Amino acid sequence: MKTLQRLIQTSTLVSMLTLAPNLQAEEAPLQEDSGSWAPQWIQWQDFSLSYLYGGKYRVDAEDQQTVTFEHVSAWSFGDSFTFIDYLDYLDTDGEESAFYGEFSPRFSFGKITDREWSLGPVQDVLVATTYEFGEGDVESLLYGIGIDLDLPGFDYFHLNLYYRDPQNNNSRGWQLTPCFGYTLPFGQSEIIIDGYIDYVFASENSGYEENLHINPQIKYNLGKLLWNESQRLYVGVEYDYWSNKYGLKDLPIGTDQSACSFLLKYHF
Repeated sequence: MKTLQRLIQTSTLVSMLTLAPNLQAEEAPLQEDSGSWAPQWIQWQDFSLSYLYGGKYRVDAEDQQTVTFEHVSAWSFGDSFTFIDYLDYLDTDGEESAFYGEFSPRFSFGKITDREWSLGPVQDVLVATTYEFGEGDVESLLYGIGIDLDLPGFDYFHLNLYYRDPQNNNSRGWQLTPCFGYTLPFGQSEIIIDGYIDYVFASENSGYEENLHINPQIKYNLGKLLWNESQRLYVGVEYDYWSNKYGLKDLPIGTDQSACSFLLKYHF
């Protein structure tokens, strides 16, 4: 019954994300005469579905498979990123699955004021927010400042500094989160390296340790090789390093995680 409830929750949230047309991230912004019923403040959006299978996880089950829904969009006044994980624990006698997600809207000073907020590599300054949700004591609000950087070779590089405001846990403190994307031409296709780093520091609760979560993906654009550039099927790996996972430390089960998963991803 719990598994069915989680699937219903996941499906509901994904349906909410896909109400607007599924435009590719690199397409031009919507025009007034485009004929689309999408709100005109949506400039572009992208929706993807991933499957991961891997082992050597800590705290939770050692072997896991995960289905991840992702939605990213740019607005006339900012941008947003949302992901929803449905995790299946493969080698545990307890809970067999879990549900977790994050909704991260940011509000651009440049777009809102219609002025340049660039200086050197800094391209824009934003109000950054995140809502963490899911099962268990994971609900938190994060708010702070973000900057978009123009760094050589990178498709994008965002740097966000948050203050963590937990709603039902003890993770209060500060969090620094860079996220990035990098494309490397490879033969007749390309390799994408993207991901994020969460560094939680200056914890205000003695029972919650500082922790570092590094989560990059290395993906080969198989769709471009097999069909054409409009096909966005990727295959690769995801690496997940997490010191003091969940802010825990010195548990007998170990809380420093170094896990690798097979990854299959498709952008709609």
